[in-house]
Amino acid sequence: MVRVTTSGVNEDDLFLFTVMEYLKGNNVGHLVRQQPLPVPRFLGLVRQILLGLRTAHRGIVVKGEIVPIIHRDIKPSNILVTSDPSMGELVKILDFGIAKLLQAGSEQTSTFMGTLAYASPEQMEGRELDSRSDIYSLGVMMYQMLSGTLPVKPANNTFGSWYKVHRLAQPKAFREFESLKVPKALEGIVMACLAKQREDRPETIDKVIEAISPLEDRFGSGFQISQRISTTLLKLPVVKSEAAAPSLSVGGEVKPNHPSKPVDVELDGEAAVVAEPSGNDFYLHQSWPSEMPIAQIVFPRLLTQNEEKIPTLWAMMPADEIQKRIRNTRYNNFMCTMAPHPMVLWLTAFYHKQEGPRWLPCYLDLKDDASQRMLWTLAEAQRYRLLFFTKESPHRCLHMREFNVAANQRQLFKEWATTARNFPSIGSPQESKALLKGELENNLKPKILMNFEAMHSDSKPDTDTSLGF
Repeated sequence: MVRVTTSGVNEDDLFLFTVMEYLKGNNVGHLVRQQPLPVPRFLGLVRQILLGLRTAHRGIVVKGEIVPIIHRDIKPSNILVTSDPSMGELVKILDFGIAKLLQAGSEQTSTFMGTLAYASPEQMEGRELDSRSDIYSLGVMMYQMLSGTLPVKPANNTFGSWYKVHRLAQPKAFREFESLKVPKALEGIVMACLAKQREDRPETIDKVIEAISPLEDRFGSGFQISQRISTTLLKLPVVKSEAAAPSLSVGGEVKPNHPSKPVDVELDGEAAVVAEPSGNDFYLHQSWPSEMPIAQIVFPRLLTQNEEKIPTLWAMMPADEIQKRIRNTRYNNFMCTMAPHPMVLWLTAFYHKQEGPRWLPCYLDLKDDASQRMLWTLAEAQRYRLLFFTKESPHRCLHMREFNVAANQRQLFKEWATTARNFPSIGSPQESKALLKGELENNLKPKILMNFEAMHSDSKPDTDTSLGF
């Protein structure tokens, strides 16, 4: 339901006003017009609709009395789906304009109010209503979400024709639709909600939730975890960087520790053979890709050394800043959203008490094959390398730092990748990137910075520190 932030009376013009949250998204009708919803996504949306209706049916307090609310106009256009940092897809039930408070002693009008295609038979007859009328409307909508069509259709769009099909016509079974696969248990729930006699429908929304829960465990749990913006911020350590290894470059000069030997190098599918030393010098001899602009950017790259796939990040920044950052406290995190478009934010960060933070975010479009490979490789490699370059000397990597990836994040990577393959994009990659950027700026950065500062105020310099969030 829509959140009201404030309300009041304008003293000058003497009118009432209400300030509500701004919602951006598509209603369920728009989603269904594109294509029927797959069962996992359907279950994720329907659970939220059920919880919202349950709250309304349980009622609000009016003059010390709990009064149930019947919506009376449940339909796809009144269910808005928005993007949310914690839920991924967040459902809002709109338009309680004709909702009815079921107060003792109140009379219900015999005039029909509602939408013909979704109205229960008793609603069309102007009879007294209870929560089972909303359950019928919900059944019509659930049928449409799964099949893309209404369960009953009249000969013409008149009140009499709609009443006749709601009272007498039987919905087509899901198995009769070509290429439509709906579990029999789920079909049974939908058909029960569509029972002509309200005595034959589930008595309450709680009964529908109870019936649908086993299906969520079977079909929906992985989807519900992966379609939200996922982050393990509260479980990840910040690590104080150790001193640079002897094989790292100093002042731009490389000090190799191993003899040179030919090594096959693959950059995003483009193979080349170069004469490179083994160990860290393999990374320090990398050259900035010719197709990438000479600019302060960050991008992911898969390398191959001795047939081993190695995930790396490449970053360009001024040489003096690189020298300052290589021994900074370091941190990484990953966030994923499946809606409106499957996308992962890959964040690497450095922190120094005097210099402050340095954020290095990049994004993986999970509809892209290269990004899919990168995420799978990260899960298996358990670490990645960050390669530093400068504008002045892009032909040679100036420094390399290694980052471990937390086990609880690696467990999610393959799940994200697998889910994204079958998850329909309902928006542009730019929209998901903007959503993740907002979460990064408004939520993730302040928490990381707070813990960076707390660690540096409590710990001694030049010591390894782990600080759980």
